[in-house]
Amino acid sequence: MTTTVAYADVAGLAGADLGYTDWLEITQEKVNTFADATGDQQWIHTDPERAKDGPFGGPIAHGFLTLSLAVTFWTELFEVEGVSTKVNYGLDKVRFISPVKVGARVRMTAVIAEVTEVAGGYQFGVDQTIEIEGGTKPAVVARGLYRFYA
Repeated sequence: MTTTVAYADVAGLAGADLGYTDWLEITQEKVNTFADATGDQQWIHTDPERAKDGPFGGPIAHGFLTLSLAVTFWTELFEVEGVSTKVNYGLDKVRFISPVKVGARVRMTAVIAEVTEVAGGYQFGVDQTIEIEGGTKPAVVARGLYRFYA
């Protein structure tokens, strides 16, 4: 569910729990497309037959593929009305905790940890956790940095 707020109200959002996104399946096609885009063709990602005998029992998503989903998930969770520009400003403290097997479903939960005024707008530090359906540990934890300009 998307939390929608007016730009005038964003300064007080530190601590806001944005809940969870919908589940998203990690398909072999997504993994292969990411491998093609990045040039990372390592067999643990792109060769399902060989990966069966590998350390994870099958192909896994690239950590950076899973991390990149944070942008899509973030826009599913949060919307600010009355802004002219939205910018993905970067990441802090990224950790790849658990591999995501092809066929698994992932989702993200997010908490706005801090809101800081910057020239012309606000920067949000967002604690993001991408979890694996049925998993005991998250796939990725990171602090995302997003800017909204009036």
